[in-house]
Amino acid sequence: MSINSIFQFLVPKDKKFFPLFEQATQNLVHLAETLHEAVNAPKNKRDEYFTKVEELEGIIEGIAHRTNLELSKNFITPFDREDIYSLITAIDDVADYMYGAASRMRLYQVEKITKSIRKMTEINLEACQLIQGAVADLKDMKNLKGIADACKKINKLENKSDSVFDKAVADIFENETDAINVIKYKEVLAALESASDKCKGVANVLESIAVKHS
Repeated sequence: MSINSIFQFLVPKDKKFFPLFEQATQNLVHLAETLHEAVNAPKNKRDEYFTKVEELEGIIEGIAHRTNLELSKNFITPFDREDIYSLITAIDDVADYMYGAASRMRLYQVEKITKSIRKMTEINLEACQLIQGAVADLKDMKNLKGIADACKKINKLENKSDSVFDKAVADIFENETDAINVIKYKEVLAALESASDKCKGVANVLESIAVKHS
């Protein structure tokens, strides 16, 4: 057991980091929901959703910044400092790539939303919901199995996202004759697939923390 872990039993319940994690994951799920709603909305309604995605990404980035500031000011932390940094950074990375997908759809004026894009936003939403639940379970470290199960599901979702991405890109190259559209769709799909990869990155950090406390 690390010195930091021993100190956890001697100090009051954490009132700084877990609230920040909860805020980050709550906003992450909201962002994923908004992006999924955007790709299922009529063309003339999407812009307001994309604006909301941008706002939520900024909020999550701010929470990550505040978390790192707290790390610099607090000697005692609820778990290892490097894990706190890795976790909040990984959550922020997921938000960055989902915002990246929204930004590309907006800037490139992607009018037709494909089934693959909708499926990948759905996958990312499910993964973000699992992240929220697993991060909540870190608070008392009593449901380590629940964290492990959530991480396994996130890994399966990432594999599913890879399959959807590969098939979607193959379909684009086979059926799309406009080179500009090929670039547009591939960029959007790549950002969504990267968001799934980053969800797996969050799962890896969560698994590492759970193992240290098992």
